[in-house]
Amino acid sequence: MTASTLAFLALLPILAAAILLVGFRLPARLAMPISFIIAALVAVFGWQYSWIDVLASSIQGLFITFDILYIIFGAILLLNLLKHSGGVAAIREGFTNISGDRRIQVVIICWLFGSFIEGAAGFGTPAAVVAPLMVALGFPAMAAVMLGMMVQSTAVTFGAVGTPILVGVRGGLQNPGLDGRLEGLGASFPEYLQLITTDVAIFHAIAGVLMPTFMVCMMTRFFGTNRSWREGLAVLPFTLIGGLAFTLPYALTGIFLGPEFPSLIGALVGMTIVVSLARRGFLQPKTNWDFPEEKSWPKLWLGTLTIDLNQPDGGRKISLTKAWLPYLCLALILVLTRLPQLPIKAALTSIKINWSDILGTGINASSTPLYLPGTILIVVGLITIYLHRMKGNAVRLAFSESARMLLGAGFVLIFTIPMVRIYINSGGNPADLPAMPIAMAEWVSNQVGQIYPLFAPSIGALGAFIAGSNTVSNLMFSLFQFGVAERLAMPTTLVVALQAVGAAAGNMIAIHNVVAASATVGFLGKEGLILRKTIIPTLYYVGLVGILGLLAIHLLDFRDLLQ
Repeated sequence: MTASTLAFLALLPILAAAILLVGFRLPARLAMPISFIIAALVAVFGWQYSWIDVLASSIQGLFITFDILYIIFGAILLLNLLKHSGGVAAIREGFTNISGDRRIQVVIICWLFGSFIEGAAGFGTPAAVVAPLMVALGFPAMAAVMLGMMVQSTAVTFGAVGTPILVGVRGGLQNPGLDGRLEGLGASFPEYLQLITTDVAIFHAIAGVLMPTFMVCMMTRFFGTNRSWREGLAVLPFTLIGGLAFTLPYALTGIFLGPEFPSLIGALVGMTIVVSLARRGFLQPKTNWDFPEEKSWPKLWLGTLTIDLNQPDGGRKISLTKAWLPYLCLALILVLTRLPQLPIKAALTSIKINWSDILGTGINASSTPLYLPGTILIVVGLITIYLHRMKGNAVRLAFSESARMLLGAGFVLIFTIPMVRIYINSGGNPADLPAMPIAMAEWVSNQVGQIYPLFAPSIGALGAFIAGSNTVSNLMFSLFQFGVAERLAMPTTLVVALQAVGAAAGNMIAIHNVVAASATVGFLGKEGLILRKTIIPTLYYVGLVGILGLLAIHLLDFRDLLQ
């Protein structure tokens, strides 16, 4: 088969999902089983992938599905416990005291707090934590999911204490041949990886400055009474400060300290600055912006998650400090369990559920349940029961409500994640064809030539769209991007950096991330509506970063160690 035919066949399952979800507005519970079947047929008849391999890849996908559902359950449980303890009412009142303006709340809660959670945990956790919190504060479910997806952009490449770089790029790129070449130049792979990190931090810092503005403008345009972009731009000075307060320390940390802490430090510094300015009313409009009255909201805005602030235990008041303490515990425990310098990470990851060589195919699956953010969320939930002195009836209600909300997401993800694994594993075929994502990427690179840097971020975004993970996209495509850069005599560090940044942006449209975020607020079945909106900031991100890469190579004559 020709390269064009391979690329088209590989695109078919994704194209089907996009048409069904966005074009026909089918719910993911109908669209994703169809896309899974198409992916399986393409793998078997186009890639000569055996049905046993398809089944093994699907089993591998179910392991990952368990991990994601576990995180979703933990996030919903923590919120429901806070709802029934009176914590949500206190948090909502606290934000109103800082600023009653929803635009300001988005910058603080979604952009900065969400970025901190991304830096600590990654893997879709920010949307799972932030989206239900925003619903609790009075945001429509659709707006909460949209904004929760958008925060999974700038912070993502350095999420989970740098995992997309330290595991994704390193695992996808490092090999004995490259190590030998670098050694011959008097350099090492860690130095080479730091050059990539520096480029990534700079690209993200430039593109990320406008992300809070994008969030606010999309909220006012799609969820305001006047459906106005201008109402979002009215707080442009504040959103720019919110962007800079995060991206400047973020970039400096990436350049001078490496990939582990840019998102964490950027978010901590940003929250300190922005909350202080918000309390003083600095650069804020005289009139607050809010959503229309809830009774006038269209049904499409609503999820099944409801937050009744009249508590079953008589409405006992919780102090603001005590209300926020579970989230502070969550952030602290996430950081402590992710630091490789501490023994906690090794202890938690030592306990594995493992299935090696599934059905004799060589495909492996594993889970480290104690290390998953889901376990930490549940532990923090148990701490919350004690801290807030919750009654047994309130705790039972929180657990039962959380379990019920999980069922819909489970059905969708048992098709979505196995489809992803078929894509990724399809390279192990008897015809020696490249894996389906690589086939699409190779076709693009062969068509565009010297303007390839413009498209390199889109390749990364494609990988994240398929896999729902910056880390997995980097594992799939880093070596491919490196090879294209060498063939075109372009700086390899910069092109690989474009891959990593694009993969972060692709998280905003990753289907199973949309499903996971939607599940936390009971918004399942309307995923296509979210994708129609989050494609806008995704195109901005990959477009701007692609242009920056093109300019850096062809106008600034950028070079790296290997040139």
